[in-house]
This record gives sequence, C-alpha cells and structure tokens, in this order.
Amino acid sequence: MNTGELGGSVVFHLGPLAITDTVLTTWGVMLCLAVAARLLRYRLTLLPSRRQTMAEGIVAVIERAIGEVLPADAVRRVLPFVATLWIFVLTANLAGLVPGLHAPTRDLSATAALAALVFASTHWYGIRSKGLRAYLRHYAEPSLILLPFHVISELTRTLALAIRLFGNIMSLEMAALLVLLIAGFLVPVPLLMLHVIEAVVQAYIFGILALIYIAGAIEPIATQERPGDAPSPTFAKSKNKEES
Repeated sequence: MNTGELGGSVVFHLGPLAITDTVLTTWGVMLCLAVAARLLRYRLTLLPSRRQTMAEGIVAVIERAIGEVLPADAVRRVLPFVATLWIFVLTANLAGLVPGLHAPTRDLSATAALAALVFASTHWYGIRSKGLRAYLRHYAEPSLILLPFHVISELTRTLALAIRLFGNIMSLEMAALLVLLIAGFLVPVPLLMLHVIEAVVQAYIFGILALIYIAGAIEPIATQERPGDAPSPTFAKSKNKEES
C-alpha cells in the first residue's frame, strides 16, 4: 500500500497534462483486464478449461444479478457495461494490495470519472428504451414544478456515488496504514483479508447502485403492457369479479 498522499501524486508531465500515479495505475488495471479478456477470447473451447469455466461462472453470476433488477429483455443490453464496471472497480480496489501502489479508487478524481460514466450510461439506456422525448418528459411528471428537484436529485446521487467509493477505499487504506504503523507486520493476514472483503463489498455496492439507476431509467417503459400482451393476474381477477 502506498504511504504517500491521499490523492494522486504527479509522476511526469505529458505536455500541459500532469500524469499522476492514479492515472498510471488505472492504465495498468485497464491493460491487465484487456490482456486477460483477449487471452480468454482466443482460448474458448467447447470443452471449457478451468480458466474458461471460472470466467463463464463470473459472467453468469453477474447476469443473474442484473436479471433480478432489470426486465429480462434489458439484461443483455446492460450486461456489458455493468459487468465491465463491476470487474474494473473490484480490480482497482484490489490494486492497493500491490506494494508501492494505491488503489485508483482512493483518488476522488477517479471515482468522479466512474460516477460520470454511470450518469451518462443511465440517460443513454433510458433514451434508448423510451425515446428522447418520452424520457425527458418523465422529469416533468407528475408536475412541471418538480423538474428542478429531479435535476438536483440526478446530480446529488452522482456526487454521492463518487464520494461513497472514494471515502470507503481511502479510509480503508488509511486504517490499514495506521494498524501497520502501530502493530508492525504482526497482523498482515487479517489486514489483507479485511482489504479484500472491503474491496469486494464496495465494488458490489457501486455496481448495484449503478444498476438501480439504470433500472429506474428504463423500467417504467419496459414494464408497461403493450397492446396484445396478456393481462396481469391482478387485472384478470378484477375483471372477472366485475363480469360476475
């Protein structure tokens, strides 16, 4: 774990741009994930190996988790983004275990970028599902007076998403540093286990919140009954009672 600054420290300059260690670690995480995905892609077989079975199991678990929140017809559309987000955040959180590195999610700029991606993807999936006019119209429902409150809610929840991940990972690494300074290296295993558990929990929370936001953007249209669809059981019961 890095014992330096809470945020990223500048490593070098690329013209007018300052490249921090957070950026370098993020690039490293992205490169590792890209190489791993490429290797798995070119080694797919009908008789899966242990590595392929593990990868397919991870995708199946993520797909099942998405299916519990979204309608069935939206799962495959959202799966690539949410799965990538989950895997990236988890890997970034665990990067703090590498000596000399700190987790990119310990830097508020990195978590803000991730929250901005969630913000943009939420509206992207909502517009694709409903259409631009219908999607924008729901911000003025049930009254146009509520429009500013809906906009403020969108902005504040995005800000909270960024600060929540940053605060938890930063406090985790600071607590680990304090324990190491006080107790030395007498408790390395429990400390590492705590880091792994917290990294998994925070990645799950970030991904599930992003999933809930996307579901809120597309579900109202997805759950409406289309012409020709079978009526819901509740509607059928009430209709039978009226006829009797």
